[in-house]
Formats: sequence, structure tokens, C-alpha cells
Amino acid sequence: MNDIQILYCIFFVVANVFGLIAMWMDKRQAMVDGWRIPEKVLFAIAFFNGGIGATLGMFLFRHKTKHKYFLFGLPALALLNVVIFVYVLNFLGTL
Repeated sequence: MNDIQILYCIFFVVANVFGLIAMWMDKRQAMVDGWRIPEKVLFAIAFFNGGIGATLGMFLFRHKTKHKYFLFGLPALALLNVVIFVYVLNFLGTL
């Protein structure tokens, strides 16, 4: 594995941890009627490589599971993230 692939893997992990934390923070704020993270921001995090973490957070914290667009959208973005991740790692490996 070359340096660029390692950096991309680190970015992927950090983005997913960020997605998990965002779902946890939004759930916590929902419980106390605090400031909420907008839904489009949660989807943006999931789109930009945080889909696995956001999906895990959705089910782990039972947050947004009644919204069909989250229930199906986040796992779809997570799958898209994995496909792109594998493609990019293979592409970077050929450089």
C-alpha cells in the first residue's frame, strides 16, 4: 500500500467516525430540545464518505429510523461509499 492509499484510508475512517458522532450529537440534542444538525448536513456527511458511520449511528442510537429517506438513503450512500472506496484504492494502486 502506498502513501496516497494510506491517506485515503485514514480520510475514509475519519469521515465515518465523524458521521457516527454527528448522528450521536443530533440524537442527544433531540432528546433535550437543543440545537439540531440539519438533515441535509447529515446527508452531506454520509455522501462525502461518512455513510457507514452515519448508518451505524442511525441504528445504534435509534435516530431517524422512522424517516424512510434516512432508512433507505443512508445505507444506499454507505454502499456507494464502499464501491467508490474500493475503486479509488484500486485506481491509486495503479499510479
